[in-house]
Amino acid sequence: MKNILHIISSPRGEASFSTRLGRAIIEKLQTATPDRTVKVHDLTQLPFAHLDQAHLDAFFKRPENRTAGQTTDIRPSEEAISEIMETDIIVISVPVYNFHIHSTLKAWIDQIVRGGRTIRFGEHGPEGLVHHKKVYLAISSKGVYFGGEMKAFDFVEPYLRHILKFLGMTDVTVLRVEGSSVPAAQQVALGKTMANWRIPAS
Repeated sequence: MKNILHIISSPRGEASFSTRLGRAIIEKLQTATPDRTVKVHDLTQLPFAHLDQAHLDAFFKRPENRTAGQTTDIRPSEEAISEIMETDIIVISVPVYNFHIHSTLKAWIDQIVRGGRTIRFGEHGPEGLVHHKKVYLAISSKGVYFGGEMKAFDFVEPYLRHILKFLGMTDVTVLRVEGSSVPAAQQVALGKTMANWRIPAS
């Protein structure tokens, strides 16, 4: 049995195309393999704090040297890392805002990129410690970035692929719903994306 973690970063609730796309991906995965379990973490409902000096001080101290307050400060980070380590498949729903990710998703990323926990630094440079994960990026945008003249402004997919690879996650599949600002496209974009996607045979 494989566990699925669904990370939601859109504040738009049921109206969010990225959330709906993420759920559609999970539904398709569950149809193919019904015994998968799903855990949902909605970052807009249970947000992570943006990094401050207290977090950084605690991150760079050995566990036995942390104060009780510092241990409390980084508990959400530890829990987020545990969520990732305990899952097999991660589905990240990603709306594009102002050419980049929502701040809640960036805050989550900042809490899981941890020296000694998810990365380590050796003589050959950084090495990601999060292995054997399948990641799906469910990206939605009002504009069309995949190909064409807007491709140069697609900062979301390259950034997420880079940070995931930095952590050790290289098996990444991207599905998109684009052009959601066009009423006619809204009605067909999600269905068309899912109809065209086939789960590779394992």
